[in-house]
Amino acid sequence: MEFNILGQFDINLFEASSDSSSDEEDDIHIIREKRYVRDAIDPFTAYREHEFHIRYRFSKECVMYGLLPLVKDGLTKPDMRGLPIEPVIQLLICLRFYATSSFQKVNGDLMELPQPTISRIIFRVTAILASYLNTYVKFITNPAAIQENRRLFKELGYGHGAIGLPCIDAAIDCTHIRLLHNNFGGVGEIYRNRKGYFSLNVQAIVGPRMEFLDLVPEWPGSQHDSRILQNSRVFIRYQQRELTGMMVGDSGYPSLTFLLTPFRNPQNEEEQRYNEIQSRTRMVVERTFGVWKRRFPCLSRGLSLKLVTCTGVVSACAVLHNLSLYYKDVLPEEPEPNAIIENNEELYYNEPHWQPGDGYIIRQNVVRELFH
Repeated sequence: MEFNILGQFDINLFEASSDSSSDEEDDIHIIREKRYVRDAIDPFTAYREHEFHIRYRFSKECVMYGLLPLVKDGLTKPDMRGLPIEPVIQLLICLRFYATSSFQKVNGDLMELPQPTISRIIFRVTAILASYLNTYVKFITNPAAIQENRRLFKELGYGHGAIGLPCIDAAIDCTHIRLLHNNFGGVGEIYRNRKGYFSLNVQAIVGPRMEFLDLVPEWPGSQHDSRILQNSRVFIRYQQRELTGMMVGDSGYPSLTFLLTPFRNPQNEEEQRYNEIQSRTRMVVERTFGVWKRRFPCLSRGLSLKLVTCTGVVSACAVLHNLSLYYKDVLPEEPEPNAIIENNEELYYNEPHWQPGDGYIIRQNVVRELFH
């Protein structure tokens, strides 16, 4: 009888302890705090102005009043369900990726967000910024502004003789944007460029203030610069005389009626001097690539995103570059040892569809006007 009583007592004690432990678990479950996005650090208060500028490539004022209004409507959820991430935080996450090109998981750890969320944010913000390409990257049409640009281009060509090329509206060149993978299906090898790595061959046309006037970001790295120009909208606009004036380019392009290129084998002093002037004039596009890739190192270190997102990142960075010039947002001095500045000048070769004879005549007339 005592055994049974003790046994029954032990069972009751066990059941009582089980009930009390379950109650404690319920209490713990009730008081457990949830982690919200707003619990992460606020970059605007965590970093000083200089630190913020280095990490996000723009000042706090430019982000809040220049960039945020462009993307805010597209990033705001109308129902505000599910504790959505604030548009300004999404913008900063994307800018941080452009500035570092680091793994998305690392970017997520900084903001206490999972990697898939970071991936969706980068895609969403990039698509919105890239949609402004035709708004902020375009040729000017104001006659007074055109004349001012031509004057600035003429000054770029000044040397010891103080002679510059007339009627130059833009400088053209291509640059390679490295791709860190080749998951493009059966056409991956067309993205392998002549230097052996995968890339996008991006054609850019810039003005005298290092602003982008036109951008073609989608061609594979194996394609030649002249082929990209031939299939671009700018080529058609110049042929139809919608655009007047001329451009300057390197020897990777043929000599056309609207494109001045250097002499491959100058025969006299005048042609040699012309090459020097032409080189000083078109170097603005090389400087633009250097400033562009320094502000957004993801363009030089490489992109490991989907192909459609890679072309969007290139377009978005071009839009942001022009906006930085518009808002006079100068990047603080910071050494970038890993930045890559490439000179993509290639030897010119003839293609039957170019018929460059008229371009040679125009170039000879320019030399005659300069030195006679």
